[in-house]
Amino acid sequence: MITAANTGDHGCEYMTGGRVVVLGETGRNFAAGMSGGIAYVWDPEGRFPERCNMEMVELDRTNDPDDIEELRSLIEKHARYTGSKVAKELLGDWRHSVTEFVKVMPLDYKRVLAERNHREQTTLTARAV
Repeated sequence: MITAANTGDHGCEYMTGGRVVVLGETGRNFAAGMSGGIAYVWDPEGRFPERCNMEMVELDRTNDPDDIEELRSLIEKHARYTGSKVAKELLGDWRHSVTEFVKVMPLDYKRVLAERNHREQTTLTARAV
C-alpha cells in the first residue's frame, strides 16, 4: 500500500499488485503495463485520463462502498503518519472529495476478480441447496 503526493512519468508502470493512492498530479504514461492491483488517483480537474496509458486498464469513478472504505482508510493512515495537509483537507470534505477520485483497474485483474467472485457465489448457492 502506497500513498503518494504526486507521481512523475510512468507511475504504477508494471504494477502487479497492491494499492496506490495518488493525492496530486501524475506524469504521463501512468499505468503502462499495469496488470494487477488498484490505483486511486485524485483528479479534481478531470485531466487524469489524458495522462493514463489505457492499453491494459480502465478508469471508473470510486463509488463502490468497499472501495470507498478502503480509500478512506488509506488516506486516514497517510494523514496520521505524515501530517499531510492535502489528506486532511480531503477527509474534511469527504462526501465531495471521494467523487473526485478515479479508480484505475487492470482489465485482466478485474476479469479474474469477477470470475473468482462468481465461483464463490456458485459454491455458496450450491451449499445452501
